[in-house]
Amino acid sequence: MARKPGQTPQAMRNRAAKTATAMSSPSAVAQAAPKKRTSISQFAKEVRVEARRITWTSRRETWITSVMVAIMVVLASLFFFLTDASISWAITQVLKLASGG
Repeated sequence: MARKPGQTPQAMRNRAAKTATAMSSPSAVAQAAPKKRTSISQFAKEVRVEARRITWTSRRETWITSVMVAIMVVLASLFFFLTDASISWAITQVLKLASGG
């Protein structure tokens, strides 16, 4: 049975060594490879490239999401209002009972 490429013991040892190096402390890696300073123009180019990769939601998706958020806000406010009112009523009844009235 033939071995697949990269399945030799030497290849496995090389991968293990690379993994061990990558998993070593970040400070050791940072000291080994100093960061290059980039110019402002290079930074702007990289920002443009990254901005092109952004996938924006459509108007319809934004509208649906906004409506769902509004519905959830209304439901949550109703829940908390009813919970607050019922706890307030219960405490009032306990205090009336305690005061004898």
